[in-house]
Amino acid sequence: MSEFHGSASPPSPREPSRTPPPRTRATGLRQRLAELRGPEVAARALDARALAALAANPGCNRRAILDGAGVDKAALASALGSPSGYGQSQFALTRGNAFEAKVKADGGAELLRLVHHRLDPGAEPPQGAWVPDLSAPGPEGRTARTALALREAAASPGRWTLLDHPMLALDVAGSPAFLEPDAVVVHPDGSWSVVEIKSFPMLDGSADPSKVGAAARQAAVYVLALEEVAARLDPAPRVHARVLLVCPKDFSNQPTGSAVDVRKQRAVTRRQLARLTRLDEIADALPEGICFSPELPAGELAAAVASVPAAYAPECLAACELAFHCRDRARAADAVTALGRPVRAELGALTTVADVLAAARGRTGDPDDPTVAALRRAARLRAEALHGAGTAGTEAAVCR
Repeated sequence: MSEFHGSASPPSPREPSRTPPPRTRATGLRQRLAELRGPEVAARALDARALAALAANPGCNRRAILDGAGVDKAALASALGSPSGYGQSQFALTRGNAFEAKVKADGGAELLRLVHHRLDPGAEPPQGAWVPDLSAPGPEGRTARTALALREAAASPGRWTLLDHPMLALDVAGSPAFLEPDAVVVHPDGSWSVVEIKSFPMLDGSADPSKVGAAARQAAVYVLALEEVAARLDPAPRVHARVLLVCPKDFSNQPTGSAVDVRKQRAVTRRQLARLTRLDEIADALPEGICFSPELPAGELAAAVASVPAAYAPECLAACELAFHCRDRARAADAVTALGRPVRAELGALTTVADVLAAARGRTGDPDDPTVAALRRAARLRAEALHGAGTAGTEAAVCR
């Protein structure tokens, strides 16, 4: 029962109190993120692909707050005049959906056969599986239903269980991200495995290393989220660090599988996510009234985006819809980040190309600084090489 202090009497039951309910930190953050996204704009879900890319660049506050607020970065990039070339084609999506449906046909018989063959050959061969209904309203409802199904499967060992498109939640910088793996399989011993289905081919038992690496980083995010669910059970089921990657075999549409160890990717992703600045801290540092709605005038929208620090690198071109916009701004600012992360790391406190050239030519910088000394040595060697090339060219001309 609430307590009332002072001479004022409590409100009657027929008169609701005019005191607003307390605004919790989580509620306040959700409201703030909705304001940043724009009025009546639906949030765009943060999937594992985007989360893996975010974890690969944890210093980018711009991507963190835009993804956390559910902003459609592709629409934002178009509104800024720098349309994105990032993303999957509609043809690739259609082909991938058709292949996934083939893999999961007949109650997932072929998928379970591949799981048994590649991940758990010592278990009893699957003779069918329990496929729970995971439908529920909203991502929170589906997440709760998935957790309940996993708990029921763990409590009834001895059978195979297939969870088709379960929903998992993972805390990202203080805000929940809802993730949807292609499938999660519960083994007869109660352990859990992630299944990732891709439409790129596996030729002679191997696939494109860059595509396998991207799939492994994506699957590592699912493993992290699954481990959080397992940690809430007693005893906690084992989550396999090896995931099953299912792809078309050679040039056919027949599925084949390969076990991929994602321990390294899982450790890197966990460490990078821990480095992300909390979303409430980023939001609190923004000016009041900032909004990232693509419906805003281009100048106002560009100013809003510029108010959030970015950490552009050439690798962003393959992972972020705003990469072209951020690259143009980095080049306009003469920033060394446009040259790549390795170069940026070597240059230390020198953040612009003008600073680098001035230090190399001896106009600025401490000669005892290893970075400055290396730049000046490189400039001297370049000058000597050019001078030598010029002398050799002159001598050749005289001989002719």
